[in-house]
Amino acid sequence: MNLTARMLRRKSVEQLQREALTRGELRRVLGLWHLTAIGLGGIIGVGIFVLTGTVAADTAGPAVVLSFVLAGIASAAAALCYAEFAGLIPVSGSAYTYGYAVLGEFAGWLIGWDLLLEFALIAAVVAVGWSGYVQALLDAAGIALPLWAQGGWFGGKAGQVVNVPAVFVSLAITALLAFKTEWGARFNTVVVAIKIGAAVLIIVAGVAYVDPARWQPFMPFGVHGVVAGASIVFFAVFGYEMMTTAAEEAIDPQRDLPRAVVLSLAIAMTLYIAICLVLTGIVSYTTLGNDAPVANAFAAIGMPKVMVAISLASICGITSVIFANLLAGARIWFALSRDGLLPGWFGKAHPRWRTPWRTTWLIGAVAAVAAGLFSLEELAKLVNIGVLCAFVVICSAVLVLRYRSPELPRPFRTPWSPLVPLIGIGFSLWLISGLPYLTFERFAIWLLIGCAVYFGYGIRHSKLARDAAEQA
Repeated sequence: MNLTARMLRRKSVEQLQREALTRGELRRVLGLWHLTAIGLGGIIGVGIFVLTGTVAADTAGPAVVLSFVLAGIASAAAALCYAEFAGLIPVSGSAYTYGYAVLGEFAGWLIGWDLLLEFALIAAVVAVGWSGYVQALLDAAGIALPLWAQGGWFGGKAGQVVNVPAVFVSLAITALLAFKTEWGARFNTVVVAIKIGAAVLIIVAGVAYVDPARWQPFMPFGVHGVVAGASIVFFAVFGYEMMTTAAEEAIDPQRDLPRAVVLSLAIAMTLYIAICLVLTGIVSYTTLGNDAPVANAFAAIGMPKVMVAISLASICGITSVIFANLLAGARIWFALSRDGLLPGWFGKAHPRWRTPWRTTWLIGAVAAVAAGLFSLEELAKLVNIGVLCAFVVICSAVLVLRYRSPELPRPFRTPWSPLVPLIGIGFSLWLISGLPYLTFERFAIWLLIGCAVYFGYGIRHSKLARDAAEQA
């Protein structure tokens, strides 16, 4: 078999469906609302409690609401494509597995490799945001952490060494995920309920203080600022992708996963748009450039009790985003290892807890180190591009599979195909074009490392390579 053929070899959809029925390493404990909560846990969090303010202040102004709408359109198109694949191929691995099945091993590997980095870094970004709200609450109570423990060495203020709260929350969530999945899922469902309550509180408490004059100028940074803002907030509107990585832990994945994908995104986008309008309407957008903009905005308009309630709920809410990203990253790593593209040692479930505990601890350690040493701004420069690339792959794969295997039974079909997949591809590429040069540079370095790993190890050790050798 020549090199090109080896790179393009793929698992058939039928084979993946059979494996989904026979595998039992992981426990099937997640129902529709657990899955929806994981999706909401990934979507609602740092986007509402941090990015709405920082992007408004630095990039888009009051037009941050349009940034979320643009990101939401791209995300909705991709969500419908994810929903089709989630029902068709209910196997751990999400975009990696879907790409492997349709576009071949090398394409699947690249998307899995870049998602490993993206999920770990997004968890780190959110952990830093979590730390900002914890410190704001402590400051309100007259308690201050030592300067060295307040932020990371890289990009932080002079005298800061390690962000201790961010490291703590990363490792605490990792420990929860390493044990029983249902414990984490129940915890996450409760936290998501608190978070949605906080989002409603922001809207209800703030709407009376909205002054439309604060929305002028609406687009102080121009159309470019809106597009740049959309590319930054994008990682706050794709959390449904994380739930699809847990397909093998869903009780009825073919029915519940597509429903949960659509439901979680619809709820989240409604809340995002309302909160963007309220936040930029109660204070000037120029005052929102800090790590806890929502809490500080309510403090500025003389509502300290609401500020405290929002801070407490924000801490809970942002925790669920860390949960969702660490869960997803661990399961992508688990799937890569189980398929032989990474050493099999990583692809072993815990004999008692039946969780991917090794990859959970490893991805959690990476997130903890990144959150501890880097500032929010430095980490935010590195996220998004991998997920946007994954969206391009998924939307393309839907079109390819519709052409190649139209007869496959699909519990959920992406509506208005090929228009919706093409919208997803177009918007994702547009948002990629708005990312800073540094993001492309570091992403290219990560992909080059991934190519070295694949051609040095994965191409020879993959399960498909072993199967081919046995048949020869």
